[in-house]
Amino acid sequence: MTEVATSKTPVQWIIAGLATTMVLACILWNIEAHTRLGFAILRQQYMALQLGLALTIAFLQYGPDGKPKARVGWLDGLIAATAFMVLLYAAWDFAWLLKEQAYRPWQITLVGAVVTVSVMEGIRRRAGWMLFAIVAVFLVYALFADKVPGKLIGKELTPERLVQYVGFDPSAVFSSPLAVGTIIVLLFVFFGQLLFAAGGGAFLTDLAMAMTGRSRGGSAKVAIVGSALFGSISGSAVSNVATTGVITIPLMKRGGYTDEDAGGIEAVASTGGQLTPPIMGAAAFLMAEFLEIPYVTVASAALIPAILYYLGVFLQVDLIAQRDGIHNVEAEKLQTRQVLADGWHFLLPFAILLFALFGLRMDPEDSALLASLAVIAAGFLRGYRGDRLTLAGFGEVFVNTGKSMVDLILVVAAAGFVIGVLNVTGLGFALTLLLVDSVGSNIVLLLAISAVICIILGMGMPTSGVYVLLAALVAPSLVEAGVQPIAAHLFILYFGMMSMITPPVALAAFAAAAITGAGALATGVAAMRIGWAAFILPFAFVATPALLLEGSLAASLFAAGLTAVGIAAVTAGIVGYWGRRLNGVLRLGAVALGFLTLPLGFIGLPDALHAVAGVVTAALGVALIYFTSTPADAPLRQSRRAD
Repeated sequence: MTEVATSKTPVQWIIAGLATTMVLACILWNIEAHTRLGFAILRQQYMALQLGLALTIAFLQYGPDGKPKARVGWLDGLIAATAFMVLLYAAWDFAWLLKEQAYRPWQITLVGAVVTVSVMEGIRRRAGWMLFAIVAVFLVYALFADKVPGKLIGKELTPERLVQYVGFDPSAVFSSPLAVGTIIVLLFVFFGQLLFAAGGGAFLTDLAMAMTGRSRGGSAKVAIVGSALFGSISGSAVSNVATTGVITIPLMKRGGYTDEDAGGIEAVASTGGQLTPPIMGAAAFLMAEFLEIPYVTVASAALIPAILYYLGVFLQVDLIAQRDGIHNVEAEKLQTRQVLADGWHFLLPFAILLFALFGLRMDPEDSALLASLAVIAAGFLRGYRGDRLTLAGFGEVFVNTGKSMVDLILVVAAAGFVIGVLNVTGLGFALTLLLVDSVGSNIVLLLAISAVICIILGMGMPTSGVYVLLAALVAPSLVEAGVQPIAAHLFILYFGMMSMITPPVALAAFAAAAITGAGALATGVAAMRIGWAAFILPFAFVATPALLLEGSLAASLFAAGLTAVGIAAVTAGIVGYWGRRLNGVLRLGAVALGFLTLPLGFIGLPDALHAVAGVVTAALGVALIYFTSTPADAPLRQSRRAD
């Protein structure tokens, strides 16, 4: 660690200092250090500082192609210095600027122009052309909104007025998405980085291996459990694939899964982490802010759908293992008891986090701080199989946290531009009206169109950017049509995340394909097959709010049971196996019965029919297994060794 530190260039030291400042500023803000010291600081002042730090790091560290660079060119250095100084000024004088905003002084024009240009260039480099193009379309629309024909006509804006609004106003760039990212999400990223630096990553992987590795198809189940745990903390499906996939994918290939299935399983499992409570990446905190409801309500509503999501994945990998004779992970002899004995201290931070969130009903940021303190204490006092938190490692956690937050801060800032345009031009209301009017009273058609829009807009974008954009563009239409707000927002989150495994731009599947060596498109198709349940679950919980824990517990459990039976039946039909190989007729029958069982009440069928179908499906499934002697008629595929 010392050798690495001494070899840093001056620019790298500057980046490290800026990144550390981001984390320290977040901690000081959340413990209200400024208030305790007698200073009154606006939230926008804090956000301006964090945005300035993120922009500076982005232009110092990444070149025009979006890749890390060894040297800083004069133009990038100039952009970084300008963004830093202008936003530092905004942070210092924001109260005066806000008071004078009605008079539109030149200082606001300067701040707005620098923020708009630098954020747009930053997301082009780091988030790619897709998000850049989407935000650019909204900015261009704002300039010509008064000339747009039909229902989408909007308020006229001059270029000067546009940058003043989107680049400065508290309802635009300095709105709730940036606040959530810099106040709440940053602390959870810090918690995750601390956990990994202390050896918690190795502990979670070993625990998943010990719990599921010796079962049938254990290599895939290790991937599912490990990636679900990592994905919820990391907040990025793609980075989760890159982190855990290098371990789990070779295991699955050695076990006997095809290259495409191995990549698809990892992609689906990692994507599901963003949908799994309690952390859900960063989307849960953003959702709570948008809906103005407690975070606990969001996490509780997401619980049953997340369980059903992973039930579908588990069933499919287990049935594939039965069908193809895939056995356990022979190379690993980890015992759950021994893993827990060596790493039990890592369970304490999670227990504290959950107790603070759900037991004490503390704010997410305060809960994350308490959990981080627990990781620090446990990490310094006790190691895990050679890994322990050191002073040097502790310092690197601050640097890594700040650097990893750059992309997220740029994305939510750009999303603030879109929200600002929707507000100032009236486009948000017009889009809602247009979408609802175009489908009339057909809720199924509205949901289907919204699902397609979510997948298209979500392509190539990180989780937080996907959610914020869709929450502004699509969710209002669903709510206007009568969908419950929490169901509407979870609906768009699910389909936004499905863009990660849906070709042609399936980033999580493509990242997995790079590890397996399989074709990117084939891996994406396999991921869609393995994660098929995620494409139907949002329709189910919109039709049946009991799946979101709305109403009585008995109703929720009954709806969850019906959905589980339906998922099992459809999965058996897709795989072509349930105790024995299924012929074409049985496969079609299983799929038909499964869909009939799913509680999709808005398709016009009575609830009693779904219940009867569920009982019949479950009875047939049990009977088929009971009267099947052995799965010996399934030819065993020889386990292949990974290259």
